[in-house]
Amino acid sequence: MSTATATPTAAPATAAAAERTGARTDEAADLIGNARERIDSLDDRIIGLIQERMAVSAVIQEARITSGGRRVNLSREMEVLGHYRDALGKPGTALAMTMLELCRGRI
Repeated sequence: MSTATATPTAAPATAAAAERTGARTDEAADLIGNARERIDSLDDRIIGLIQERMAVSAVIQEARITSGGRRVNLSREMEVLGHYRDALGKPGTALAMTMLELCRGRI
């Protein structure tokens, strides 16, 4: 006669933790909650950097226009798009396009 060994199972997550994170255990819910806090902090930093980039871009555009040039330098934008594509793949191009759109024409 053989006896089956019981496998330990993780305790189910509280309903609130499962609702908030989609996790099935309290441990996973804690890990997800902590990771989400880190993501929120990173997002705040990314937003701040984009806002800083917008301000610098406005300075460049103002100098270009004041000197008789065009507001947008398309060859420079292509360099930026290539840089993001090389670093992040095809989705990087879309990200760069959105960032460039945010930075254009603020003056």
